[in-house]
Amino acid sequence: MSSFPPLLEPLTDGQVAVRDYVERDIPEILIAYQDDPRLHVLCGEDRPPSGAELGSRAEREPAARAAGEQALLTIVEPGSDACRGQIRVGPSDPDHARAELAIWLAPQARGRGLGSRALRLAAEWLLETCGMARLELLAEPDNAAAIAAGAAAGFVREGVLRGYERRRGKRVDVTVMSLIPADL
Repeated sequence: MSSFPPLLEPLTDGQVAVRDYVERDIPEILIAYQDDPRLHVLCGEDRPPSGAELGSRAEREPAARAAGEQALLTIVEPGSDACRGQIRVGPSDPDHARAELAIWLAPQARGRGLGSRALRLAAEWLLETCGMARLELLAEPDNAAAIAAGAAAGFVREGVLRGYERRRGKRVDVTVMSLIPADL
């Protein structure tokens, strides 16, 4: 696998859709961070991103995607183009055909199964179309919503990696979950 190809059409199951991240998503992303002051903590960020940082991500995303480094996918509800959350794919390891996924949802989109459905759609695309052999979902052990969404999407909990990442200036544990083609 050398890249994450652009989605020509959104991935959908009729209840949720996943499409490529575009610059017009920025206002809804900023609102989501404003509506949930802990969102940046759940996403492993030191602080909420600024509009300029999100714009820079949008500009860099096509090159990172073409290089197989990462892809940003936007979660929307069918019949709407408004960003309800995102799935970040990456960093990836093309030599071993594996990638890490992370997900967040805007507060008004939570609790309806959109996250697990979107994760499943993205995972199927990554495993079946992009040729990935292993997907990993990492979440801090107290992020019950991300862990539940992963489990509902078919990810298998493998354990806790102690002191695995540096977030907000300290070492934190992460729960690791995986999905491989056989799990589909």
